[in-house]
Amino acid sequence: MSALQGVDTNGCVLTVTEAPIQAEFQTLLTAVRESLSSAGLGVDSLYLYGSVARGDASPGESDLDLTLVLTDPPEAQVLEALEQLRQALEQRHEAVTKIDFDIGHRAEVLAPENRNRWGFWLKHHCRCVWGDDLSLRFEPFRPSREIALALNGDFEPVLKGYLTRIEHANSAPERLRLQREAARKLIRATHTLRTADASGWPQTLEEHVALFVKHYPAMRIQIAYFLFEARNPSAERETFSTRLQAFVNWMVSAQA
Repeated sequence: MSALQGVDTNGCVLTVTEAPIQAEFQTLLTAVRESLSSAGLGVDSLYLYGSVARGDASPGESDLDLTLVLTDPPEAQVLEALEQLRQALEQRHEAVTKIDFDIGHRAEVLAPENRNRWGFWLKHHCRCVWGDDLSLRFEPFRPSREIALALNGDFEPVLKGYLTRIEHANSAPERLRLQREAARKLIRATHTLRTADASGWPQTLEEHVALFVKHYPAMRIQIAYFLFEARNPSAERETFSTRLQAFVNWMVSAQA
């Protein structure tokens, strides 16, 4: 069990274990830090999350998941430059299948109304690898449905957006990448249905699925389909989209 899954004696979620970064990803992480710190794009701090942060990533199979906090709200040209930098890093390094940037800015992260979203995210899902560690501004959090909703309560519009992008994908590789991303978002969003007495916090996709099935055993086959697609995207466009829309509709009704 990773530290992120546990809670302390006061019921607070523990932070990411400070395990050493696996040697296979050190060169890539160094390149990312150097590129972002020297690009002049106003990056205030850089955070690692996901399997590389936990120390259980698989070289050539895992993604590199990064949260970027910028000093100021980004203008369009800054976002475009960051995307070009992300793509260049992704193309040069084969240690990961994909590099993801989640981008926010300092005032947004520290705003009291975003505490359950940004505060929890940095405090319990991320490890700072460069810059001013804003996670130190927050006390440990207790697991709650409010936090789950802050993180993934946007699942309906986000997944509907994926359905549109999947429909208009220009190639099979692009479509399968989008299906993988949509499946991962859907699985994480199931945690918005957590019960009031649930303890701990799921970390991996498999842990999210196990907790979901515990409370919704009748949905076992449906969620297993998306777990497979999250790891090995291969479904036909129409089949995937139909099943995704049906699951989203079910989740919306279950929230009521």
